[in-house]
Amino acid sequence: MAVEERNKVELWAKAIEQISGTNDLGSEYLNFLMEVTSKNTTIPIIVVNADGTLNSDANITYNEARKEEVLQKELKKMKDRVVPIKIELSENEYQLLYYRESSILRNLRLYPLVQLFVIVIFIVVAYFAFNATNQAEQNQVWVGMSKETAHQLGTPISSLMAWIELLKLKNVDENLVKELEQDTKRLERITERFSKIGSKPELLRVNIVEVLNSSVDYLKRRSSDKVIFETSYDEKAYVETPLNAALFSWVIENICKNAIDAMGNNGTITLKLKEKDNQVYIDISDTGVGVAKSHFKTIFQPGYSTKKRGWGLGLSLAKRIVEIYHSGKIFIKSSELGKGTTFRIVLNK
Repeated sequence: MAVEERNKVELWAKAIEQISGTNDLGSEYLNFLMEVTSKNTTIPIIVVNADGTLNSDANITYNEARKEEVLQKELKKMKDRVVPIKIELSENEYQLLYYRESSILRNLRLYPLVQLFVIVIFIVVAYFAFNATNQAEQNQVWVGMSKETAHQLGTPISSLMAWIELLKLKNVDENLVKELEQDTKRLERITERFSKIGSKPELLRVNIVEVLNSSVDYLKRRSSDKVIFETSYDEKAYVETPLNAALFSWVIENICKNAIDAMGNNGTITLKLKEKDNQVYIDISDTGVGVAKSHFKTIFQPGYSTKKRGWGLGLSLAKRIVEIYHSGKIFIKSSELGKGTTFRIVLNK
């Protein structure tokens, strides 16, 4: 089309030459030449004299008051893009014809880019749709497994509770029965957690300090003596926050258990709590091996684990519980290889 437009302009220039340079044209031939020049209704044209002054133009829209300014701008664009066509008027007199592509041709040049853009958009949408479908399927599998686990745990827990009551009647060592009772309650809580995966849990206004204290006490009893737990907050304070205590304590325990593994069962875990504006900040620090910056986000993805055993779901579930169920945030605040890591949890009061 570009070549065809060039041919049309050359024919237009040739017609002007013939009209200007011959006086003895027959009327039919003259009419033919005039028709050739009038047929061009799409290609913008500017004709300049040999001295560079504007002579005539065609197919350029402008306001009469701004004619000179518009034509000069158009001429500059044309000079940058095309080689002018010389119109020989006489032996010593000539004009130069400049032109640019028609709007149809310019739009056609953009058409492949528009097509490419549409294809890219389609591929991106298809990719995200596929990922969303895949993620939804995975979520359904995990939800199904969680609920089935909770269901399967129900029967043995009921039996354990009955056995504990029987042991109480048999005057068995009180401390032993108490420990069994605590472990059974722990199993009940785990079952409750699994049963709530996949459904929006109920948030109650509770004292988050009590939830932290309870989680730390449980972890202390189940951890090595070489693991030291420090709390940098008032353990008797009252900080009311909308929480699902069973699920949130799971978050604290998961982070602390990861910290214990990172420290090799030997080090210090520090929990800090502070209020600011309408939010609660919980920082959990350890003295473990640390996390590389490149893993700050991937550490929360399902399957990520540096341990030989385990499925790498702890931190993924923690993120889901904090961000989806509690509308909060959880992230690695800071970490230094060989020195330790600090996780931060932000909750709305």
